[in-house]
Amino acid sequence: MKRWLYWLSWAAALGLAVFAAFLGWNRMRPQGVSAAGSSQGPRLTSTPVAAPALPSAMPALATSAMADGLHRRPMLKTEIPQRPRYQAVEYTVKQGDSVFGIAAEFGVEPETVLWANYDVLQDDPHSLSPGMVLRIPPVDGVYYQWQEGDTLESVADSFNADVDDILNWTGNRFDLTDPQVKPDAWVMIPGGQREFQQWIVPVPARGSAGVSTGLYGGGACPGAADGLYGSGAFIWPTGNHTLSGNDYWSGHLAIDIGLGYGDPVVASDSGVIVFAGWASGGYGYTVAIDHGNGYQTLYAHNSSVVVSCGQSVRQGQLIALGGSSGNSTGPHVHFEVRLNGGFVSPWYVLPPP
Repeated sequence: MKRWLYWLSWAAALGLAVFAAFLGWNRMRPQGVSAAGSSQGPRLTSTPVAAPALPSAMPALATSAMADGLHRRPMLKTEIPQRPRYQAVEYTVKQGDSVFGIAAEFGVEPETVLWANYDVLQDDPHSLSPGMVLRIPPVDGVYYQWQEGDTLESVADSFNADVDDILNWTGNRFDLTDPQVKPDAWVMIPGGQREFQQWIVPVPARGSAGVSTGLYGGGACPGAADGLYGSGAFIWPTGNHTLSGNDYWSGHLAIDIGLGYGDPVVASDSGVIVFAGWASGGYGYTVAIDHGNGYQTLYAHNSSVVVSCGQSVRQGQLIALGGSSGNSTGPHVHFEVRLNGGFVSPWYVLPPP
């Protein structure tokens, strides 16, 4: 009996193994093939299983050859540009101010400042004084106070401007359907200009009749003097070679060189003194030298003069002490260079600072 049970269990195990092998083979065989190996008879089919999708490769990122070397940091602070100004503003002159410096501060030309303030400056940039109140136009041109009888055409013609520019300037606020201006109103003439009425100390040439002392001050010389001649090569009249005030421009035919009170002022070239002393009209204590070769130089706003009329001086010789006499808001030397009666920029004859 035991032997029979032993063989029966082995037969059952073998049958299960055969059945499992059959099931595995049936799953793996191609569809449409019968269990008997032919295409006839009933077929076993299975539902196709989709293969898992493979991830798509991303296109390569194109980079510039300079990308590795360019880096930009975010700006935490930004500057907001100033809005255009359409109205004139008032400015109170301080000690040390100049027309040139004030104009630069407000972004306009010096002429624009002079033209807008003829009633107080009289076209003389040295007429500035601390506490004086100036009108500063918004743009370059003429800031004009309308007069009785003026018309747009006559005003535009007077200042070499265009009527349309006057009408279309936003700050003028014209009613374009009926552009009328009341007398005493201020109107901006963009791009307008006029000639200067300049006050200049005349400097006589050596051997001439001289200058009237009653008209131009006690420093005027009688003339008829002769002496040393210049070389035509100029030096700076001060130890300091920087500006302190006005540069050379159409309304200021000189440069203002900074210095301290009592600092030495020397002759820029050799020559003969043709003006030495007080000059009327704003120049203060002034020295002028005729160099005998067509050139003349003038040194104004000194605290004192140490030379006299007709004296010969050599290049570099002391002629005055620095100061702020006359119409001046701070110590400096007003240095002019004249050639055959006309003005030339001192920058053309002075060595580089």
